[in-house]
Amino acid sequence: MTVLEALILGITQGLTEFLPVSSSGHLVLVPEFFNLSVPTLGFDILVHVATLLAVLAYFMRDVQRIVIALVSPRLMSPQEVKYWRRLLAWLVIGSIPAAIAGFAFSRFFEDLFDSTLAVGIFLLVTSALLAGSDFALGRVRREPAHLGKMRAADALIVGLYQALAIAPGLSRSGSTIAAGVFLGFDRPAAARFSFLLSIPAILGAFVASLGGLGGGFAGASVWAYLVGVVAAGATGFLAIYLLMRYVKNHRLRLFAVYTALLGVLVIILSAA
Repeated sequence: MTVLEALILGITQGLTEFLPVSSSGHLVLVPEFFNLSVPTLGFDILVHVATLLAVLAYFMRDVQRIVIALVSPRLMSPQEVKYWRRLLAWLVIGSIPAAIAGFAFSRFFEDLFDSTLAVGIFLLVTSALLAGSDFALGRVRREPAHLGKMRAADALIVGLYQALAIAPGLSRSGSTIAAGVFLGFDRPAAARFSFLLSIPAILGAFVASLGGLGGGFAGASVWAYLVGVVAAGATGFLAIYLLMRYVKNHRLRLFAVYTALLGVLVIILSAA
């Protein structure tokens, strides 16, 4: 893997990890259609760590408050402690489906990564979810931005959508944001919970991948790894920032159109 290839793949990972367009799908398609070197397992692990650091940096205040609510609750009011502890509980509950699916159906999902046709089909599913979320806005709650209104069942349902998004082409952020909107939350609240839920998801994927690492760092120079990591982290933070601002005043139809067009193109090219 060259430095240029690492830069392209790092930017692809960083942008698509958090934009609702499917990072796993793009990481299958970009090397396939642009004739790039297949990234090593070590590279995959490092760029995922970079995106984990990006989301932690952006939501540092939320993470700090959760920690304080657990270890130093006297620094907060009882209402704040309750809110942040409940939010942590919902994040744990929301993470359970993906953990079970990743463990029980790992071979099934791995096989999907070998099929560009599957990627195209799941991109169309992503498009349908994003478009469908636009029609659900009329059901938004009176105080939609207050995640304290979330229930355990809400967190579990969002987690189920996240579990399905292990499939390449089915966007994790797109699926979970759409699920939040379907449940009655507005886009900013749904996006915030989606990104917070990505923290245990990315961390879990990182830990799970360590077992098969072995010589996974061979095949690329130190500079290639460094460039890829910096590109993934910087563009990941930028993607979160832009999307959080975007969803305040815009629907997700732009991403629905993009994933639909890309999905159709991928299916056509796969069938050719």
